[in-house]
Amino acid sequence: MSADIIPLHDRRSDPSLDPMLALTAQGMNAVNSVILGRMQSEIPLIPALAGHLISGGGKRLRPMLTLAGAELVGYQGSRHHKLAAAVEFIHTATLLHDDVVDGSEMRRGKAAANIIFGNPATVLVGDFLFSRSFELMTEDGSLKVLKILSGASAIIAEGEVDQLTAQRRIETSEQRYLGIIRAKTAALFAAAARIAAVVAECDEEKEQALDEYGRNLGVAFQLVDDAIDYDSDAAAMGKDRGDDFREGKMTLPVILAYARGSEEERAFWRDAIIGHRTSDADLDHACALIARHDALSDTRDRARHFAQRAVDALAIFPDGKARQAMVEAARFAVARGY
Repeated sequence: MSADIIPLHDRRSDPSLDPMLALTAQGMNAVNSVILGRMQSEIPLIPALAGHLISGGGKRLRPMLTLAGAELVGYQGSRHHKLAAAVEFIHTATLLHDDVVDGSEMRRGKAAANIIFGNPATVLVGDFLFSRSFELMTEDGSLKVLKILSGASAIIAEGEVDQLTAQRRIETSEQRYLGIIRAKTAALFAAAARIAAVVAECDEEKEQALDEYGRNLGVAFQLVDDAIDYDSDAAAMGKDRGDDFREGKMTLPVILAYARGSEEERAFWRDAIIGHRTSDADLDHACALIARHDALSDTRDRARHFAQRAVDALAIFPDGKARQAMVEAARFAVARGY
């Protein structure tokens, strides 16, 4: 099969997630029905806490990748609805656990679940959602799907632990940082896209292409998220500006600014990352240093590189609404400000 050349950049319009939303709207209704049903419990706290985050207006990009991938390969069944819900449960569970680990106060523009319900309940409901996701996987009956999603869950956990051990360590390299985001973010993007090819019984080439699309899109998405922490405000992000800075996370904007800085600037970063410089004025200074050394623009440039790799992976598929929506999603991922 010949491959097309698909440009990431398109000057005709501003990037939008609308084509992906339109493509998957009907399927997402079915997915949301599964999510609503499976988050229920006789213990009232469980649906209350889970619903606080699940109904909080997230983009639902990961389950949309499963649905879009199914459209791309012409799958006509309905197995992917439950599996897309399983993907969203995995993602939601990791968000709940992350907010506890990070001590986050905001998520998607409102108070984080741990602030309202407390850390113990938030962790346990995250565990409940993980369990629900595995129920959905086993009901599907495919060992290959189970292997892909369970493997991704383990990789996500490893990535989160690796990020925790890299926290407040100024010597963290760009290579290690990329390894962390490939695990904690890109692994689930890759799995979400790949399982669409599995349920459609596609050949290995198409499976790998969807895996590559999701994996590279996930890296691009996280790179932009990490840039946004230093160039947006809380209203746009739905979380506190500078969270990564105050938590001592070594994200790419900091890694680049530190590597390019003077000794005086590096001294500031060393103090900031270990937690000695966390005021609003310190954050403003950090943003100024990042801007001085073009660390944000270079972070977004790297994001565009990975987004182009995601788009390139789609070249083996015929052109159509599904491929166009997935290309547009990659464009949106790197151009967004929230």
